[in-house]
Amino acid sequence: MDIKFDRFASILFLTVGVLFIIGSKHISSSSYGSVVGPDIFPFILGILLVLLSIRLFYETFIKQTSENKKEELQYKPFIIIFIATLVYILTLETVGYVITTFLFLVVCFQTMEKKKLLSSIIISAAFSGIVYFVFVDVLKGTLPGWPIWF
Repeated sequence: MDIKFDRFASILFLTVGVLFIIGSKHISSSSYGSVVGPDIFPFILGILLVLLSIRLFYETFIKQTSENKKEELQYKPFIIIFIATLVYILTLETVGYVITTFLFLVVCFQTMEKKKLLSSIIISAAFSGIVYFVFVDVLKGTLPGWPIWF
């Protein structure tokens, strides 16, 4: 863990989180046919980002600086997850939330830990299905549904 980088990243993420919170206040609070407005997700995401960045900043002061060894950067997992994120963004509307989120999570989980394929599939399916059900059925929001060919 590089203390300087983590401090800089925590300040950067804190700034982005605050901008998300401020920006979400400029979005309309309701949309047609939906009880949950489009301002809720960016607001919650901003709060989460602020809290996590404060925790990271705090941990940089707690972490002992006695560890002077450098960690080797892992470019391959970063590139795989970055490309998976781009594909996720580009295919979300056409393929639908449940399928794209499931595939995105499986790819990310397998990139981080290759040995647990079955648990990655189960967790990815459960997460995408539960989030879709809660957001669409319980909160009466809208998410991209199933693809046209389904």
